[in-house]
Amino acid sequence: MSRVADDRKAEVLRLRYVEGLSTRAIAKKLAMSRRTVRGMLGEKKPRPRSAPTTRDSILAPYDASVRAELARTPELRAPAMLERLRMAGYTGGISVLRDRMRILRPRRHTEVFSTFTTRPAERLEVDWADLGFLLPGIPRRVSAFVAVLVHSRMLYIDFALSQRMGSLLRCMERCLLFFGGRTAIDVFDNMKTVVTGRVGREPILHERFVDYARVRGFAIFATRPRTPTDKPFVERGIGFVRARFFPGRRFASFDDLRVQGTMWRDTFANAREHEITGKVPRLVFEHEERPALTPLRSGFFDSDDLETTGVGRTHRVHFDRNDYTVPWRLHGQTVLVRGDDDWVRVKLGPKEVACHPRCWSVREDIEDPRHEDGMRGDKEERRAAGSLPDALSGLGPTGTQYFATLAASRRSIRTEHVRLVLLCELFGVNATASAIEEVMRTGHVGAEYVEYVMRHKRKLVPAPAPLRLGDPALDGMSVREPDLGVYDDIGAARALLDPAPAPSSSDEEDAS
Repeated sequence: MSRVADDRKAEVLRLRYVEGLSTRAIAKKLAMSRRTVRGMLGEKKPRPRSAPTTRDSILAPYDASVRAELARTPELRAPAMLERLRMAGYTGGISVLRDRMRILRPRRHTEVFSTFTTRPAERLEVDWADLGFLLPGIPRRVSAFVAVLVHSRMLYIDFALSQRMGSLLRCMERCLLFFGGRTAIDVFDNMKTVVTGRVGREPILHERFVDYARVRGFAIFATRPRTPTDKPFVERGIGFVRARFFPGRRFASFDDLRVQGTMWRDTFANAREHEITGKVPRLVFEHEERPALTPLRSGFFDSDDLETTGVGRTHRVHFDRNDYTVPWRLHGQTVLVRGDDDWVRVKLGPKEVACHPRCWSVREDIEDPRHEDGMRGDKEERRAAGSLPDALSGLGPTGTQYFATLAASRRSIRTEHVRLVLLCELFGVNATASAIEEVMRTGHVGAEYVEYVMRHKRKLVPAPAPLRLGDPALDGMSVREPDLGVYDDIGAARALLDPAPAPSSSDEEDAS
C-alpha cells in the first residue's frame, strides 16, 4: 500500500509543479478529495477573505462624457478636457483625469518587424493563431499552427482543435515532414507546452518537449513574454494568413478547412512574390534552403495526448472536456488516457481496456455498451442475496427459510452456498434438508452444523452421484466391472521363488 501511496503522491506533485494545476483540478483528475491533495502538498486550507471594499472614483460619474469627447476628438488634451468637465460640475483634480484619459485614449496599432536576415536552414519560427469558433456545429476554438522558414519565407500552415501538448507535437511532426529536414534553431512563443515557467529571465522548458527536440535534433529558443518582435517573421506570417486566406471563405467541416488551407498554401502563399524579399518563397526554398536542411532523425517519439485520471462510480473517464466509458469493474482504478487526432485509448498498466473514436465536441458522453456487460446481472444477484439459489432449489421451503435467516447474519452467503451444494452432492438433497431442519431447531445456522449432524450424529456415508459431463454420448457410457479373480489364477500357476536357499543339515550342526 505504501508503494501505491508514494506513486499517487508523486503524481500529485507532478501535476502541481510541472503541469501547474490547482488543488481542485488535481483532486478532480485523480478522484481524490481536496483535503487529501492539500495534505500531500503540505498546504493548509486558506482562510476565507472578505471581499475588498472599493471606493468609486470622483471621476466615475463623468466617465461617459470623457469617452464621448475622446471618441469625437482623440487628440484632446487633459487641460481642455478639464475645462469641459468643470462646466458639468466636476470638482476633482487633473491628475486623476490624466490617468483615466491615458487608459481611454484610442491608440493606433503600429506593427514593428525586424529586418535582420539569416543564413539558409538557420532559423524556423513557430506560433499558434487563435481563430475563434470558426466551424459550424463544433463548439471548439480553432487554432492555426503557423511555421515560417526565415531565410526563404517558406510558410507551413496546419489546423487543430486543441493546443495541448499532443496537438503541438503532431503538428510539428507534419511540419518537419513538409520541409523535409530541420533547422539549427526553432523559435517558439511563450506557450505553456514549451515553457512551464521562468527563473528571472531564463525559461523553464517543458520536459516532454525537450525530449522531443532531442529526438528530432533541433535547439529550442523561447521568446520573452509579450515580445512579438522576438519572432517577427511568424507574426507577419500569421497576419498574412488572417488577411489573405480567411476573408470570404466558408468551411463545411474541419477536414474541409484543412483541405482548403493546404491548397491555398501550396498554390498561392508559397508561390507568390514575397512583399519584402521580392522573391518566390518556394523557389528560394527549393534552390537554397532545402539543400542546407539537416536530414530528419528517424527515431520514434510518442506524440499522443497523455492524461492520468481516476475512474469514477459511473465507470467513465474525463478527457479533453468529454466523458468516455470504461469497463464497469474498473471503478476506483487509476488509468492512463491516450488520445491522438482520431482515437482515445484507455490503458490500465500495459493492457488497453477501452478504445473510442475521439470526439471533438464538448460535454459529450461517449459510450460503449460492452462496458456494462455483467453489471446489471451482478446487481440482480446482489439484490437476491437472501433468496434460495437455483442450484439448491431441491431443498424446498426448508432451504428458502434457511437462506432468508442466513441473510440477516454475518456469515458469507457465497461460502454457505458452495458448502451446501457439496453436502447435497455427497449425502443427497433429502438428507441435507432434514439436517438443516434439525440445525435450525437448535437455533443455529451454518453449513458446519449441517455437516456435523449428517457425518457424526446420523453416521451417514458420503455417496456422491455419478459425474455428469453434459454430453449424452459420454454420460451414457458404461464400463464392465473388472474381474480380479484372474490375478488369483496367475498366482497359482506361477511358482513363488524363495529369495534364499534352505539351510543344509551340516550348517545346522555347525550353528548348534
